[in-house]
Amino acid sequence: MTGARLAAVTRARLAAVTGARLAAVTGARLAAVTGARLAAVTRARPSTARRHGPDNVDRVSAIPYSEDVLDRSVPVLQLVDVAKQLGLVITRVHQLLRDRQLLAIKRDGVLAVPAAFFDDDGRILAGIPGLIAVLHDGGFRDDEILNWMFREDDTLTGGSPAAAMHTHARREVMRRAQALGF
Repeated sequence: MTGARLAAVTRARLAAVTGARLAAVTGARLAAVTGARLAAVTRARPSTARRHGPDNVDRVSAIPYSEDVLDRSVPVLQLVDVAKQLGLVITRVHQLLRDRQLLAIKRDGVLAVPAAFFDDDGRILAGIPGLIAVLHDGGFRDDEILNWMFREDDTLTGGSPAAAMHTHARREVMRRAQALGF
């Protein structure tokens, strides 16, 4: 065997052995870390407790929602209708909810999003994701955010923060939301 050929074979064997050992070590460490975290979570949260809503999400894949805290007169869109309106698959709407771009309520056993979160063209209203983020960062839970957005306020155009988001008063709503965080 020539020197170059021997070096190539040696490098190939070394890579194969090193890669297998690295995979075994990484897999063992990952299993140990994941197992420890899983055990800690299991001890911290008893599995018998029924949990729901955004502040109590147990699984990564759970869809956050709030109980229906809105007046029955507030129109809502079911998630399937939101997906059709936005031209998205339903799982992308679920991701929008997990990312807090939208908020959902459970009305009559069905998850729904307030229709006021959308503009006349059916798109997510500009400013809604930012408003939700500001209020959430200020310590508000989803149900409190919804209560604040849909409560009557005669000092705002439209009569509520959610209605004012459709008008020129959007900046005023955002200023008030920022002030609530302090």
